[in-house]
Amino acid sequence: MLVSKNWLTQYVDLDMPHDELVHRLTMSGLNHEGSQPVGADQCIDLEVTSNRADCLGHLGVAREIAVLFDGDFRRPDPQPATASPSIGGLFSVDIAAPELCYRFTARLIRGIQVGPSPNWLADRLTTAQIGLVNNLVDISNYVMLECGQPLHTFDYDKLRGQKIIVREPRAGEQLTAIDHRTYPLSAGMCVIADAERAVGLGGVMGGADTEVSESTSNVLIEAAHFNPIAIRNTARTLNLHSPASFRFERTIDSAQIDWASRRCCELILELCGGQLVEGVIDVGTAPVARPSISLRLPQIQRLLGIDIPPENSASILAALGFEIVSKNFPTTTEVPSIVVIPPSWRQDVTREVDLIEEVGRIHGYDKVPDNAKVPMVATVRSPFERFVDVIRRCMTAAGFDEAMMASLVPEKWSEAFSPWTDSPPLQSHQPMLGVLEKASQNIGQVNLLRRSLIPSLLEAFRINEYKQNEHIDLFEFAKVYLPNPKGLPDEPWKLALVSERGYFAIKGVVESLVHQLNPRIKIAARPCDVPLLDITQSAELAIDGQRLGWIGMVSEHGHQVFGFRRPATVAELDVAVLTSIGVEIPKHREISPFPAITRDFNFVVDESVRWSAIESTVAANAGELLESVTYKETFRNADKDGAHKKRILLSVVLRSNRDTLTGSEADQVCEKIVRACGNEHAAQLLQ
Repeated sequence: MLVSKNWLTQYVDLDMPHDELVHRLTMSGLNHEGSQPVGADQCIDLEVTSNRADCLGHLGVAREIAVLFDGDFRRPDPQPATASPSIGGLFSVDIAAPELCYRFTARLIRGIQVGPSPNWLADRLTTAQIGLVNNLVDISNYVMLECGQPLHTFDYDKLRGQKIIVREPRAGEQLTAIDHRTYPLSAGMCVIADAERAVGLGGVMGGADTEVSESTSNVLIEAAHFNPIAIRNTARTLNLHSPASFRFERTIDSAQIDWASRRCCELILELCGGQLVEGVIDVGTAPVARPSISLRLPQIQRLLGIDIPPENSASILAALGFEIVSKNFPTTTEVPSIVVIPPSWRQDVTREVDLIEEVGRIHGYDKVPDNAKVPMVATVRSPFERFVDVIRRCMTAAGFDEAMMASLVPEKWSEAFSPWTDSPPLQSHQPMLGVLEKASQNIGQVNLLRRSLIPSLLEAFRINEYKQNEHIDLFEFAKVYLPNPKGLPDEPWKLALVSERGYFAIKGVVESLVHQLNPRIKIAARPCDVPLLDITQSAELAIDGQRLGWIGMVSEHGHQVFGFRRPATVAELDVAVLTSIGVEIPKHREISPFPAITRDFNFVVDESVRWSAIESTVAANAGELLESVTYKETFRNADKDGAHKKRILLSVVLRSNRDTLTGSEADQVCEKIVRACGNEHAAQLLQ
């Protein structure tokens, strides 16, 4: 916010040194970015946070200064003279989109004379770096910079049908704005229209068709309250930002709309002449009364660490515009308190802690001693947070680097891999621009919320390959966005990884991760048929019947979609399943002091039999003596074993926790394993 120092003197005395002024403003929350002379004036650059929309006007800044320096705050009281007839018989306003426009007021002035602005007005706007147009437009800009309420002036004679309709755009409708550029309009935007066409984009910019000019003699003054989210979306969609949209996005004070309208009319009558038609059109929702907030005074000591006298706290709040409903300062054991109603311009104050912040910043945070005793309680980390740390440690220990990719992807990527849902992806009204579009070729518009982490992670793999980086091992821990027809989208956490290592190496990383979370959990691998993954080296992973995720080598189709050459293996896991099996406090298990017996098995099975099925059968039949079962290799010899057959070599380690395992006991277990594999998988044991 660029503030004119000369302008401020209209509302508050500035008899303090400049350095002290900007220092106190900074300490109260309006950070001083710098000051520079502009002619006989001084431009003060203040950083106004998004919650302090009341300070986007000179009146708001002057109010802060008056409170900080215990001065008098002078606010103009505009009372423009009116003349017959009444505006009600000349014009009408209809709000057809009340969800986009909450309130709309209009006043009419006839017989004005458009010309240059007087020096005092031009100087103030120049200090605030607002370009000069003519006295009429300059007045509307002046009032906006004075109170923070944007206004718009229409050439009344160019409005068709003597009416304004606030509505959404029609299909294919366009608007030529006062910057003389044409913008396509879409659903969700707030259009200001006359009886025939759009004449403005509510809260953003007016239209060229009704723009005031030197020939304008009758003018309609608009002061309104628009939906902040709708204004923000419109400005971003059209890349059309203005001082008005900047203020509407941060919520204006609806209670001062009429003041701003009267103030604008008063200045127009003074500088442009004309007559103000009697009455005002005011349609929409009236300002809602603010609920009261109770401030328990001991809470100030608890949160700030200093004791501020009750009367001082009440005086600060009253000076800031808070209405004091009641003050309770007992001398008994009853808790002293102040009940206040926040002013209309402080929409950000809704809680007791907000009142404490107001008292603290005006009293002065620099008055809080370094050794102030503020009670603190250590935060407790949730199980989810602890498990996430385990996941990250395990991945980095395995040699992976964490990546952070954008949540928006193009349609080509979104269709390439979406294992968690078949529903169409959610679309963003604001496509992502810049690095991703430039780095990738022929990917289309980047405007879809990702349903999987793998596509964007493969883009990171491609970029690293293009830059000839070695050892590309990346993982990402982030949310995906899955449409939910019954309500808001689901946003589950997923873990994805991509690596140059082979399928079995990455499967080992996943198994190590699961083992780190719970050593007693085993992963089951099931066949899957996903175009992105090589059908011979891919699997759907599960734990106790719950789907854990997918793993596999990227297929030739995947290489063509994402445009990289090196072999790559990917995996994506459901973090909810990982955390559900995690053990917060691992318990140690006694190591058997007795020796183990190792037996190798060489089974001939059909090509369709998977290792995971054999592993499950071995584990189920070996019983409590089983310590481990390990895959060794697969061998194919059609001449000896027949077509569509393969040999699977595996090793089984048996050990007893009670005594030394005998050879006959081990043989019994092995016979049971061979018999079960033969019955369930038609496996033949080679001697």
